[in-house]
Amino acid sequence: MRRVGDWLTTPVPLGRAAAFRTLAYLLVAADIVFFTGWIRGRTAVSGELYAPLLVGRVLPLPTPNAVLVTVLFWVLLAATLAAATGRAPRLLGWTVLALYFEWLIIAFSYGKVDHDRFGILVALAVLPTIGRARHGDLTPSAKAGWALRVTQLAVIATYFLAAWAKLRYGGLDWLTGATLARAVIRRGTFASEWLLDVPGLLVAAQFGIMAFELTSPLIFVLRGRARNAMIAFFYLFHAVTWSAITISFMPHQVAMTSFLPLERVRPVLWARRLLPARLPAAPAARFPAPPEAPVSPAGPVTPATLVDSAGPVTETDSRSGRSPG
Repeated sequence: MRRVGDWLTTPVPLGRAAAFRTLAYLLVAADIVFFTGWIRGRTAVSGELYAPLLVGRVLPLPTPNAVLVTVLFWVLLAATLAAATGRAPRLLGWTVLALYFEWLIIAFSYGKVDHDRFGILVALAVLPTIGRARHGDLTPSAKAGWALRVTQLAVIATYFLAAWAKLRYGGLDWLTGATLARAVIRRGTFASEWLLDVPGLLVAAQFGIMAFELTSPLIFVLRGRARNAMIAFFYLFHAVTWSAITISFMPHQVAMTSFLPLERVRPVLWARRLLPARLPAAPAARFPAPPEAPVSPAGPVTPATLVDSAGPVTETDSRSGRSPG
């Protein structure tokens, strides 16, 4: 058990947690604006047509209306943007978790449950436990390590449990049937429509997806280049999925950055490097002091005494002390 505890709390740099926290909260802001912002238009529907999820029925959550959804949207957006700065990490973190959880309950109750939100929800639940963390801080922290490890477990559980659900509800028919063919017909793109003309290719892809999801936990035993290669394959898989059937899994991909060395991401430092260097202030010009005017027995020589002279004073006259005449 001690080894398990040490593995769960393996220290990681605080800068990694800070960068991941910023990405997670910015994802929440993007989600409610671009991906699930459609629920703001559903409030005109009668509340009798609202069918909440089980958690929405167990908890005393009100039926959404225009006022509730509008207030929830703006408060959540402001809280996520503030939390992304790293200020008040616990207060803002718990606030974002509660409000975003309510937002997803409304969205999933109107539509369907998207399993790509599981990893980011777990991340939002553990990020407030870290406390303060600054970008680029290389100080190792067990709290940060635990938060990122739990998020990693949620990411991999999303893959593994998805495979389990396919086998549980679809059986072998999911592997040997026209699962991907139907997806391409419904929402395929120019990058995937040609796959329909290649016999057996999509069925082979279904076996490949199942193998990938079932073996995804191997990421925790791999090291070095093998681990990095598997993480790269995760992202490549989602890039191909998006290009083929326009399913992005963006929240899941953001949660997957918990595997990356994000402490190297230092946006403030990069911004300073991009700005033009300030030129040093030019030093004040220094000139030699003018020579002191010669003093005659009658007093100092001034422009007025020179004007009163009968003529210009020549170098010979000034040495001899005689006036021209």
